Amino acid sequence: MKNKIIAALLVPMTMLGSCSKSFIDRPSLDGTTLSNYYNTAEEVRGLTSTLYGLPWSGFENRAMDAIGDVMAGNEYSGGNDDPPFSNFTFASTSVRIADTWKVFYKIGGWTSEYIKALEEKKANGGNASFIDPAIAECHFFRGTVYFYIARIWGHAPIVTDPGGAALSGNFNIPRYFKDDVLRFALEELQLAETGLPESDPVKGRLTKYSAKGMMAKLYLYKKDYANAKAKAEEVIASGKYDLFPDYGAMFNTSANNNNIESLFSIQHQLTGNPWGSASQKQPDRGPSNMQTSEASMWELYIPSMDMKNAYEFGDLRRKGSMMEHGWSHPTWKPQGSDPTYNAFMANGYKYDTLQPVGQGGQKNTTHSNIAKYVVGPGKAFGGETVIGMNTGINTMMLRYADVLLIYAEAVLGDAASTSDASALQAFNKVRARAGLMAKESITMEDILKERRVEFAFEGDFWFDIQRQGFAKAKQIIEAQNRGTYEVPMYVTFSEQYMYLPIPAGEILQDPELAKDPVPYY
Repeated sequence: MKNKIIAALLVPMTMLGSCSKSFIDRPSLDGTTLSNYYNTAEEVRGLTSTLYGLPWSGFENRAMDAIGDVMAGNEYSGGNDDPPFSNFTFASTSVRIADTWKVFYKIGGWTSEYIKALEEKKANGGNASFIDPAIAECHFFRGTVYFYIARIWGHAPIVTDPGGAALSGNFNIPRYFKDDVLRFALEELQLAETGLPESDPVKGRLTKYSAKGMMAKLYLYKKDYANAKAKAEEVIASGKYDLFPDYGAMFNTSANNNNIESLFSIQHQLTGNPWGSASQKQPDRGPSNMQTSEASMWELYIPSMDMKNAYEFGDLRRKGSMMEHGWSHPTWKPQGSDPTYNAFMANGYKYDTLQPVGQGGQKNTTHSNIAKYVVGPGKAFGGETVIGMNTGINTMMLRYADVLLIYAEAVLGDAASTSDASALQAFNKVRARAGLMAKESITMEDILKERRVEFAFEGDFWFDIQRQGFAKAKQIIEAQNRGTYEVPMYVTFSEQYMYLPIPAGEILQDPELAKDPVPYY
């Protein structure tokens, strides 16, 4: 494999903008940097700040939708790159797959080099009081990305010394068994749990409960119900988290970034940004009739017909997740060139599928738009600051609602149903916020349905389908209407699509990736 090393010297609060298709991508942290820098907590936290924002962009923007929601039957998409994830015809040349690989191995490479550099700094007299928590942050990110890698590709490479691999010239890195990749991810999260603080004065920074929550999710994926229950219970018992009272408001303004429900979020800001990036989810989701001189919107991803049918009557999450006929936001007052449109929107944005397009109407192929991560038409039009494609809203990757549902499912385990009081308390707490009646007994079907509507359009449901095993996944997917309002579409699902193929370009550079996996441990 030909290595394309990032050639920038990393300094605090400065982002690395270069990247590579190679999974041995790494930053340059030389001896001069280590001797002269990382002497203060601010300098060290500046280093790890680079992991919270910018390097996630290639996955967070589009690939996360394609894999987590289009494949899961939650979203419908046009164009050329995304429909193969709906009808299961994607190939190893897919740009979404290549982008995802690049992001996760980039983060894996950066964290590996950061850990190595910080451990060297500490060995040479660096202050462990702020270096150790930074190393733990790196372990969290490395564990999290390898958890994604295991779920997306199954058998995959594990690279902990990208710099060493680059210098040795040995680029024949094999795939390791999926179970070993999951074990590696878990061990990383365990190290993060040990080293991260109970709390952090800066909102959005990781704590040991971020690690506990991610471990609970990984244990659940492995069907290790006892440990999933234990870790979820530790988060719940901490009393540090709760459900944010307004479900929709978590997703339509950056004012609620890093709220009481967030255990781990990709960090975004428009100005004064220590994280290095803004969110670009809005333009791919927002309705085109809300586009203004400040805010770009082209609705690449819209709710699927099957997703629209998944909600119970009266579920408040529906309005917080989707825009449909009658949906409104009174404070948003977009303006266009047509006086009729401006008159229609004078008292606030209205989603209307009957009004003519151009005069305020909005009517796409599923008669709906995604509301999550759409923050409006811009500051001059009654919303918050938007700069073209860019907004300041964070992307929540792990929420307290997930921990509650993990706990309920872990208590259920392999049983057909449960009426356990603690499981019902956790499960019904999520339903109560949604305005729904409590259940007196729950099954796996109940939990899957609850997870689907709770985390709709958050890039997660595919992994819930996948972890049910092929037979159940096939049943779920083939029952879904993946078409449009006018033309239903049903697909045939085969086992080869349970995991994504390794990008073709990576195999060309490293033929070992095409061979059978080998043990890592």
